[in-house]
Amino acid sequence: MLEITQDLVDDIHAHLESAHPEEGAGFLLGSADAARRVVTAILALPNSGADVARHNRYLLTPQDMLRAEDEAERLGLDMIGVFHSHPDCPNVPSEFDREWAMPWFSYIITRVDAGRAVSSRSWRLSDDREKFAEEEIIIR
Repeated sequence: MLEITQDLVDDIHAHLESAHPEEGAGFLLGSADAARRVVTAILALPNSGADVARHNRYLLTPQDMLRAEDEAERLGLDMIGVFHSHPDCPNVPSEFDREWAMPWFSYIITRVDAGRAVSSRSWRLSDDREKFAEEEIIIR
């Protein structure tokens, strides 16, 4: 289960809408234990992917990861996941998403149609990296 406030969902949607028609992305910061994950901050970042690929790929660089780790540490939080958009297509993980995902992260994927966020779903990759399972999102 992934808990997040409506304000943070709104911030995620605003960032991803502004990136449309390209994919937008960022990190989820918060706390996690075996049963519950709580997002208490996000770090929205530019898509560093090649121009021709940004419409269906996002790239968060090693420098972005370090920036997110520094921000999480500054706030006394952990990096618990990634959010990104799927412009004008379903918000289910792609094969590319599976290849680059980490099993210990939550992945919020937001469908953005014609520049408007339509819906968000969260996913967790299995430890064997074979498939994603949908994770319930609780908005508080």
